[in-house]
Amino acid sequence: MIRSEILGCGSYLPERCVTNDELAKTVDTSDEWIRSRSGIAQRHFAAEGEYTSDLAYVAATRALEHAGVDVSELDLIVCATATPDNTFPSTATKVQQKLGMTKGAAFDVQAVCSGFVYGLAVADNFIKCGQAKTVLLIGAETFSRILDWTDRSTCVLFGDGAGAIVMRAMEEQPEVPGNGAGHNSGRGVLSTHIHSDGSHYDMLYVDGGPSTTQTVGHLRMNGREVFRHAVTNLASIVDEALDANGLERSDLDWLVPHQANKRIIDSTARKLGMNADNVVLTVEKHANTSAASIPLALDSAVKDGRIKRGDLILLEAMGGGLTWGAGLVRW
Repeated sequence: MIRSEILGCGSYLPERCVTNDELAKTVDTSDEWIRSRSGIAQRHFAAEGEYTSDLAYVAATRALEHAGVDVSELDLIVCATATPDNTFPSTATKVQQKLGMTKGAAFDVQAVCSGFVYGLAVADNFIKCGQAKTVLLIGAETFSRILDWTDRSTCVLFGDGAGAIVMRAMEEQPEVPGNGAGHNSGRGVLSTHIHSDGSHYDMLYVDGGPSTTQTVGHLRMNGREVFRHAVTNLASIVDEALDANGLERSDLDWLVPHQANKRIIDSTARKLGMNADNVVLTVEKHANTSAASIPLALDSAVKDGRIKRGDLILLEAMGGGLTWGAGLVRW
């Protein structure tokens, strides 16, 4: 049996950091209003001329360095993004060119805030079926480019950033009764679970696109309804992932959720009966970075030593579509 092992991770936030107080100078809002509703204190915005592929490239190079993997070893690049540089070609192919990768394939995955989990499922299945041995998975966004700065209910919640992981095929240790080996004890991706429900399209969407308005459009969100669905769907997907592996909530060492809103993360953790100390929370520092938020949080917890070899980690997210999903990983 083949399993996907995560060899390393990396992330990048643009240089420009915008605090709530600075944002309040141009938007009808305040630091107290933003913090109380989202837990966000600041966000990063890409500079003029700095694109999603640029953010993705930096995160990718850092992940490759952390993994000790050379670009020549890559077979596939999967980039999760809802804010590509262009309608086409894919942002992944632009990263491929920047890295100097001359073999294999590269393509984008679009599931908005669930994009990194969807990408994890895609990369994991490519590895399991033998079509790729070493995969670079990226989540990268420049959401500042699609915000309506007259809508204070949404424009204060998002930021730009990128995160990446390097995955490689490994032989899964066969289960031998009594030795503690088997599917749930080895390192790597244990399982992935993804869902969508298109009937909730109008809860979170962008009101533009090449086929409709021929414009980029702006983000629109029914925050109250998104919150309600998020808490229910995220708690459900966690249990689905654990049940699939014969594990209990108490087996989890870390929950690494999509960093959308501290209130959603806290509510999900309470519903799961998880201690807040076991939840990786970074939304205060970079706001909602959509597909980039999970790898940004993961990289932070790995680099500061919280996540250690052998820890059981649950990655989960919900985004526009609606889409939602989870990945269970033994680090």
